[in-house]
Amino acid sequence: MDVYDPSSAAYKKARRQYLKTTKNRTKDLDAEWTPFRAAEKSYKARFPPPDLSHVLDLTSATCDAETLVSGQSFYCNGIEIKLLDPSESMSPCVGKAFAVPRVPGLVILPSFVSPQDQRRLVRWALRDHARHPNETNLDAHYILPDEGLWNAHLSSDAPLVRTRAYIPESSDTKYEHSGPRQLVSNTPADPANFQSMLHSPKPPPAPSPSVSPASPTALTSKLRWANIGWSYHWGSKQYDFTKGKGRVDNEIGAICKRAVSSVNWSEIFGQKNLDEEGWGDEHWRTWHETYEPDAGIVNYYQIKDTLMAHVDRSEVCATSPLVSISLGNAAIFLIGGLTRDVEPTAILLRSGDVVIMSGPACRRAYHGVPRILEDTLPDHFSLILDDEELSSWTPYESYMRTTRININVRQVFPKRFDPGLQAEN
Repeated sequence: MDVYDPSSAAYKKARRQYLKTTKNRTKDLDAEWTPFRAAEKSYKARFPPPDLSHVLDLTSATCDAETLVSGQSFYCNGIEIKLLDPSESMSPCVGKAFAVPRVPGLVILPSFVSPQDQRRLVRWALRDHARHPNETNLDAHYILPDEGLWNAHLSSDAPLVRTRAYIPESSDTKYEHSGPRQLVSNTPADPANFQSMLHSPKPPPAPSPSVSPASPTALTSKLRWANIGWSYHWGSKQYDFTKGKGRVDNEIGAICKRAVSSVNWSEIFGQKNLDEEGWGDEHWRTWHETYEPDAGIVNYYQIKDTLMAHVDRSEVCATSPLVSISLGNAAIFLIGGLTRDVEPTAILLRSGDVVIMSGPACRRAYHGVPRILEDTLPDHFSLILDDEELSSWTPYESYMRTTRININVRQVFPKRFDPGLQAEN
């Protein structure tokens, strides 16, 4: 990347901006940063460019897994990694699975999704999923076209997308606070407090009074998320079960179940005491048969977007696997511990990689994405495959050149827990 070349225009521009923005900065500003915050700042910085030498990259030459023996531990960029034994249900065509011992329950499946499937998932995420009835970040402010924003974008005569009128004096709807976004530290969900969370108020977000009608093309770059399954209420960081359960796409569910089934969980948790705090009635031995994702989100990151440190506390089941699929440009993923005071592990996630977060220590760990790496779109996003024509794929390739899509799903309820809810199909 040019930003690493001191003679490049990109490097010089980043240096000028850095000097300008830090001229009046307090000298000891970073003294009170937690280890996680310091790592976020380091990888997010445009200047000096981040040092990637301590980022775990399982496709690098130093991590040649072909020479490793299952069950063997090794170090990659200073991080201990363990190559897992294949599970009994793992297909011979599935690649290798790695555990990160410093984060118990974290599993990485490099290149788990084939190039053909990656392209198919990109089409699904843009064309099929980011539309009614699946809520997106834009629905609060715009009346999105019935055919979906992406399909309207591809149309040559699509009209402007209208805004949602917001007149506080005449509206009977009670909206969320419409000022600056509020930081919410939500109480972890569990079976004991589920009923109180179920009935807590979850007002809709207030439409912005300042947005103007825009073309579908202009709005595609503002798409940031689309809901999967049970509806998530961002204002309270809780699920809004009153909206019913949305559909989880069959292919997404199948890929995630296949990922969970490919892991030999006895190597991860076989020596753990399941009576320890956090497990409840959940048991990893049954995940191959019982794992059933019922909620999730599709994230659409543009190159300069970030996901700050956070903890997933909304699921009643705090241990079952969260499966995350990376598509498009590569990203740096940080995962630490139960507080921000734990120094995080930095992992380079490429298109097709799958990450599984499982167990109480990992599912409640702080994690985030401080950096999308520009110009890292794999070549197979540019190649024309046998069953695709150039004209149909070109808009997707153009969009993905500055984008990373992340599909992540999870299981909200533990087994044998009956929330008393009716699913809607």
